[in-house]
Amino acid sequence: MSDYKVIHPNFKLNGEGFTKTTLTDKARSFIEKGAGFEKDIGTFLLQWLDDSPKLEAKTSGSTGQPKTIALEKQAMVNSAIATGLYFNLNPGSKALLCLPATYIAGKMMLVRALVLGLEMDCVAPQSEVEIHTNIIYDFAAMVPMQLLKSSHKLHHVKQLIVGGAPVSNALLDNLQALPTVVYETYGMTETVSHIAVKQLNNFTEQSDKVDIALNMAVLSFEILPNIAISQDQRGCLVIEAPKLLVDKIVTNDIVELLSDTSFKWLGRYDNVINSGGVKLHPEQIEAVLKRDIESRFFIASQADERLGEALIIVVEGEEGTVDSSVFNKLEYFQKPKALFYVSEFAETSSGKIQRQKTIERLKKS
Repeated sequence: MSDYKVIHPNFKLNGEGFTKTTLTDKARSFIEKGAGFEKDIGTFLLQWLDDSPKLEAKTSGSTGQPKTIALEKQAMVNSAIATGLYFNLNPGSKALLCLPATYIAGKMMLVRALVLGLEMDCVAPQSEVEIHTNIIYDFAAMVPMQLLKSSHKLHHVKQLIVGGAPVSNALLDNLQALPTVVYETYGMTETVSHIAVKQLNNFTEQSDKVDIALNMAVLSFEILPNIAISQDQRGCLVIEAPKLLVDKIVTNDIVELLSDTSFKWLGRYDNVINSGGVKLHPEQIEAVLKRDIESRFFIASQADERLGEALIIVVEGEEGTVDSSVFNKLEYFQKPKALFYVSEFAETSSGKIQRQKTIERLKKS
């Protein structure tokens, strides 16, 4: 169904079918009597069912202050259709909502169900997801923490997308034994959820599987239908999606374009460190170190008279938990010049690390 004003006749929520009137009643019931996550679902459904062609959504705030933006409902419909085509979701396919409906990922799961005619079950958005073991779900979306805590139940899900935070190498290793096909997503609130996905497991070639288990950097993102990508002069990704966006979006994500439909993500332009004339991507250095550092950490920089910017590493936890020998596998310019510890990283409400705020905490300590 391509019109946001129409509810697909096959749409079901927790096993119940709806008209526009009965879904409005259900939304109000969620708000009045439901648990916290159900109140959020009810609030979104009322916004979706009202007469406005737009609704508001919050950005995560991972690279700046969180903000509220207006999204076109028709663009959300078009995004849902693109996802449905890519993952072969059809009327009657079963979906699981275990993300909060306050952010774009949860909102879009509901829109996909409404537009594609999915039969959706809603459960509390907690770390260990409650998955009905008598049902095989065709599609679900999670954040990495949910994926980690719920891995023993995931054989009840055929396809799953994961986003909101990076997938660790340890988690990536665990995924290789799962029958569930897992994809990492690339996107943002402004692009109405994901515009590209990266398959993380269940590869046909055994050699590919081995390489991927060793290094996530070999994987590339594939764009969804009706999306065009290019680069600006900085090497950052430019997204053109006429069915989702009025204007093209110039991101701060440095990428390597592999083809017209695929790219590798290298890191954030905001995070690039110029140390003695050498440009360093923190995310690439972090990928090398993730196997040897159990605590959460990130690479950053501090002012240096000789180098301009000196590479540093910030670790969450107690002092002395990281052995400096782990840096031996890095190239000379990639090795941190200083190691700092903080008791707790600053985070967004969706669990993303806020690097700059964490560094500000470090300076105050």
